[in-house]
Amino acid sequence: MQKKTLYDVVILGSGPAGLQAAIHASRKKVSVLVLGRQSKSSLFHAHVENFCCVCKVSGEEILHSGRQQAQEFGAEFLEEDVLQINPAGQFFEIKVESGNAVQSKALIIATGTARKKLGVAGEKTLLGKGVSYCVECDANFYKGEDVAIIGGESAAADGALTLTQYAKTVHLVSEKLQVVDALKEELQKSDVTIHEGFKVKEIVGDNQVQEIVLDNGTRIPVSGAFIELGAKGVMELALSLNVALDDEMKFIQTNKKFETNVPGIFAAGDVCGPPWQMAKAVGEGCVAGIGAANYAKKLKLVE
Repeated sequence: MQKKTLYDVVILGSGPAGLQAAIHASRKKVSVLVLGRQSKSSLFHAHVENFCCVCKVSGEEILHSGRQQAQEFGAEFLEEDVLQINPAGQFFEIKVESGNAVQSKALIIATGTARKKLGVAGEKTLLGKGVSYCVECDANFYKGEDVAIIGGESAAADGALTLTQYAKTVHLVSEKLQVVDALKEELQKSDVTIHEGFKVKEIVGDNQVQEIVLDNGTRIPVSGAFIELGAKGVMELALSLNVALDDEMKFIQTNKKFETNVPGIFAAGDVCGPPWQMAKAVGEGCVAGIGAANYAKKLKLVE
């Protein structure tokens, strides 16, 4: 456990938004603690080619470098998940999985969103080796190849249409298509092969996706399997703090300074909504980190 029990800024999440927030907050000469495991970041298994000034680098490398930068500026890291957050006077008390707790003057929620999983064989072991949860991020890696997208709502349908601009063939596997008529018609007019009424039973491959197996025994050769089941709602942590969410109760609402409706609580990255891009997360983390540091400094003046 960290030596300190009170920090100026505690950041929930050590992905690109959290790391950038940590770098900027630390440079403002306030104490910063970053909570969370980097291996849980959606960037960890990604390959980055669309971030300005960075070419063909792995997400894991970027996260490692970002952590080193933040540490050089004084940020501390604790690889534990948060279990509970409670107001503690003008501070926030954060309880972590070890049972210990720290307090913070300002809080930045940068946890990302947990993508819904299929829960089938091969999904976990082939993540980053053909299994992806982001069409927008990874479509370009599958130019001229055969791919499948799994899901039945608008995000999956739109993803399938996007993939037709890159892949040779696109298979959409859906237990039940639940999209508006206009989108369904667009799908039917496209080159997407629709497999409706089936589930994916298994994703097969040695060190790369080679095929998906449907529950009727059909085997579809593909080199990419995109899972688009939508994103889970923002953690209950936000609701427990009365942080306002959007109308669909999926994402945290912020202003242009990435302040939430609760004084002292900021948010950045995927928790604030799409697009699921590192560039967006980094920019928001920068603004939130500076804002949180300034908030903590002002709080010092009135203590």
